[in-house]
Amino acid sequence: MGMKFDKNLAAVHGYLCADGYVVRNPSTQKHKYYHIGLRNTNGTLLRDFQGRFKAAFGLSPIIGHGRCKISNKSIYHFLAKEYSYCSYEWRLPQPSKENLRHWLRAFFDCEGWVENQPAKSRLVGADCCNESGIFSVQKALRRFGVHSEIKKRTNRMIWRLTVCGKDDLQRFQEYIGFLHPKKKQKLEEAMSSYADYSWSIPETKDGLLAFVSSKGRTRQSRHEIHLYSIRKDNLAALKKALNKLRLHSRLFGPWKNSTGSLYYCLTIKQKEVMNGQEHRETKGHNAGD
Repeated sequence: MGMKFDKNLAAVHGYLCADGYVVRNPSTQKHKYYHIGLRNTNGTLLRDFQGRFKAAFGLSPIIGHGRCKISNKSIYHFLAKEYSYCSYEWRLPQPSKENLRHWLRAFFDCEGWVENQPAKSRLVGADCCNESGIFSVQKALRRFGVHSEIKKRTNRMIWRLTVCGKDDLQRFQEYIGFLHPKKKQKLEEAMSSYADYSWSIPETKDGLLAFVSSKGRTRQSRHEIHLYSIRKDNLAALKKALNKLRLHSRLFGPWKNSTGSLYYCLTIKQKEVMNGQEHRETKGHNAGD
């Protein structure tokens, strides 16, 4: 079976390396089977695999019970002869740059995830037990100008690849992206959150308290409100504004998150904010009286 490694076969291969299987039963058994399929709970990915497979091989796998599968001897032998799919052994082919995009997209749709903690940690990640495989993915990403880091998980034979930083995430979104609806949406939200780099600090006490309440995260165990930013000047300006109103705060950092990005933290005691809010409400009631 001669076949061009086009965008459809590239995507099929990427799916199979991530969450798929290409298997046959032992040769000693009388009744032979040759199974190819994708296991995934997301219907969008299953339908895409089905369409790509049909475009590549002219046959349509069946979708059901969290997988898209087909049994075909000739396709099995073609796939098994030319490529590998075992979790620890699969190899990334060397397609053209255009077709490589489709392989990477299928792989990350299955194996990847998006983390979005604005001003603290935004990243695209993927875990893999195939060391040479994940390093080949890193090399492939570089062809699109996307830089990443790989670290071995502590006490586990798993390697984690992460893409972080606005420029690299933007290039990942532009050239690779996600078809998976939730992952696609989360990456869009992460990129949109980069728009607010510089904070506009309110000058009035009411505005300042509302600003702290909207941006802050409550740490109940310490009775504090934490505000995070990758820009120290944002928090320094906020601290200065709080000091003018006799609201005390503490600035910490730089701290480093799990991906190596630096960020800062401003902490305010909850009672400071609560007292300020109570004073504002009391003042409002008195004015109404």
